[in-house]
Amino acid sequence: MKTLKKIGIWMDHSMAHITEFDSEIEETKIITSDFTFQDKVETLQRSESEMHNKEQQKQTTYYKNLAQIIKNFDEVILFGPTDAKVELYNQLKADHQFDAIKIEVKNTDKMSDKEQRNFIDDYFKRFDFKV
Repeated sequence: MKTLKKIGIWMDHSMAHITEFDSEIEETKIITSDFTFQDKVETLQRSESEMHNKEQQKQTTYYKNLAQIIKNFDEVILFGPTDAKVELYNQLKADHQFDAIKIEVKNTDKMSDKEQRNFIDDYFKRFDFKV
């Protein structure tokens, strides 16, 4: 029987904390969006539409970076306090290379690293039945 690769991603629009379930090493990888407050200020001084275009481009790159990681897993839980998880989920569902991956979205508040790890462990352990 194949062992399923599972991952939990706590995310908002600025960063994602990626934690693999059942990994030997309890390590969280962090991916950040390149759209900074400084970018917002600089582009907003020139034009609001330019600021929105730049933000959209950076957000798309951020989601593509996360998608590259997600495609190596069988089950994914996206969670966090903002709509970023839903935006990423919608992009993944529109791409057929993610059809075989079980992806679920949950709303949560801001969490410490330990709370994120516990959430991921609790979420995936609900479905791990050993006979």
